[in-house]
Amino acid sequence: MTSADSSTPGSTDSRNTERFSPLHQAHVDAGASFTDFAGWQMPVRYSSDLAEHHAVRAEAGLFDLSHMAEILVEGPDAASYLDSALAGKLSVIELWQAKYSLLLAEHGGIIDDLVVYRLGDTRFLIVANAGNRFAAFDALRARADGFAVSVVDQSDDYALIAVQGPNALAILIATEGVTDLGTDLHFMKYYRITDASFLGQPLLVARTGYTGEDGFELYLEAARARELWDALMSAGAENGLVPAGLASRDTLRLEAGMPLYGHELTLNTFPAQAGLGRVVNLGKEHDFVGRAAIEAGPKAGVSVLVGLIAAGKRAGRADYEIFRSLDAETSDGVITSGALSPTLGYPIAMAYVTPDLARLGTEVYVDVRGTRLPATVTSLPFYKRVK
Repeated sequence: MTSADSSTPGSTDSRNTERFSPLHQAHVDAGASFTDFAGWQMPVRYSSDLAEHHAVRAEAGLFDLSHMAEILVEGPDAASYLDSALAGKLSVIELWQAKYSLLLAEHGGIIDDLVVYRLGDTRFLIVANAGNRFAAFDALRARADGFAVSVVDQSDDYALIAVQGPNALAILIATEGVTDLGTDLHFMKYYRITDASFLGQPLLVARTGYTGEDGFELYLEAARARELWDALMSAGAENGLVPAGLASRDTLRLEAGMPLYGHELTLNTFPAQAGLGRVVNLGKEHDFVGRAAIEAGPKAGVSVLVGLIAAGKRAGRADYEIFRSLDAETSDGVITSGALSPTLGYPIAMAYVTPDLARLGTEVYVDVRGTRLPATVTSLPFYKRVK
């Protein structure tokens, strides 16, 4: 894929310049409201947060994720390099398979959480969070020393569009211009990817997402993004497809219990604290950055991530404090993400609490603007789709 012209939205690789998606004009035309997200001007909503959220749960939503970072790793040592650079064992994933992994610092904290796609025996695509693009790329490039591998930031070359919801499969199959699929989408498993074409140009189709629903994420040349967006909207006209912004994406992923970097995950978070200990493969033969710290473990008594549910309509939000009783003088935790669940109809939150409060069924109190309201520790996720 070739880079877009440096004068067009979405094309600059400057670390300090305001960025615009290659789909920016499509969002303007659709009446979107915008917000700054990791330096990008991205659509936060088009109609209403609730309408877009419910559309994804019941029918389908279309998301622009072009702010995400894409890093290509290829070369004879690509698989062994990734085993050394990341916490998981990437060398064992099959061709056209995806795997969730973590990029750790030496002290065991999380630099970023990533999805890695295997596109060939010696070719991998890493998708990193927008806000961690440069931190992730710098760390990955530094860890390439001694390996026969290239690590290239291709973020400005790609657009990324996600169609999510029960009707996503039908919409994608009906999308005019999508051809040459490497596999039958009806039989494509979750966390798999295949090659295809859109109007004769390369297209990657991944059955992945961040909403808790079935769906696909589509990677293509940035210059063709508007054509694909319009083709998907046209195909989805009879399937309830609506454009959806970051606000609904956040409540969808919260219901699905999916962590968000900067909220549930930070540079000071150990994987085990966030319930991601299973993502770290201590059994692999390769040493990896952060291994010694992970083996030593976090300090005793550090907080752990839990789910919280409550009655009523007053929801705890990020940074609201948690107390073990109505009259406790010091807090024993903090909410990282919270909302009144559009699907479930009651308040939900993810929070870090002291280990003695983490047992399922434990009652705690959330300070909601000066009033302590009861909440109950529950398992994650809050919502699971019926397959």
